[in-house]
Amino acid sequence: MIHRHSSVHQLPVIGLILGVLLLGSGALIASEPAASPSPTAVPGGIYRWPLPEGAADLRFNTRPVLTRGAEALVGLPLSQPLGPAEITYRLGDQTRSHVFEVSDKAYSEQHITLKNREMVNPNPEQLARIRRESSRQRALYLAFSDRTPPQNGFLRPLEGPVSSLFGHRRFFNGEPRNPHSGLDIAAPTGAEIRAPADAEVTLVDHLYYNGKTIFLDHGQGLITMYCHLSEPLVNEGETVQQGQVIGLVGATGRVTGPHLHWSVSLNGYRVDPQSMMSMLVPGDAD
Repeated sequence: MIHRHSSVHQLPVIGLILGVLLLGSGALIASEPAASPSPTAVPGGIYRWPLPEGAADLRFNTRPVLTRGAEALVGLPLSQPLGPAEITYRLGDQTRSHVFEVSDKAYSEQHITLKNREMVNPNPEQLARIRRESSRQRALYLAFSDRTPPQNGFLRPLEGPVSSLFGHRRFFNGEPRNPHSGLDIAAPTGAEIRAPADAEVTLVDHLYYNGKTIFLDHGQGLITMYCHLSEPLVNEGETVQQGQVIGLVGATGRVTGPHLHWSVSLNGYRVDPQSMMSMLVPGDAD
């Protein structure tokens, strides 16, 4: 079965009125024409935009945006409405806006059976733990450090078959859950997981759903997560290099077998890891 992203904002943009809007604060916002639809401007994707010379303080939904050389990479949530979306930025003493088009994308469904029913319907004590852990993870995803974003590509952290794609609409024991926010890579317990790019380790912990987990901060709102490990091999606060082994595959947390769940977050939104690998090509930032 195929699940299609739905939204009330599905009509294409017929036209964009050019002009200058005067805000109550006295700041000027100049609007640009909508960009041509991009194959990556989809819910859960990454929008790539060549920067106007001198552009600064780029934001999407008020969140700061990663800039790399003369381009911006903007993460779009799976819940992003279809149609026009906007990046704001400063150019001299003006606040300007760049409008682009978000197109539809179909995501498939995945049905999973779990023997441990508490991984589907946790008890009140477990729910309290899950809320605490979720709050901590949200704060890490929203972090925006000054670290230089990856310049030497973005590697896949583990070799093996993909067992679950990003964006799957998931059902656990027949009950609907949030879409899959990462990429699952099947591998035997003990297989080595490597850092896709230089980073700082911001979390090493054993979480309820995620099992043994690592978070890496690659700079400017690019955060990656590695779940269900049998053993982490790094510590919080440590700096890791691209290709360094950071942990071993396991089956901790909510799983049906050993694998790596790999999430990539950009400006606070989970995006398709495969899109990020194709975007961060060495030398493109020059």
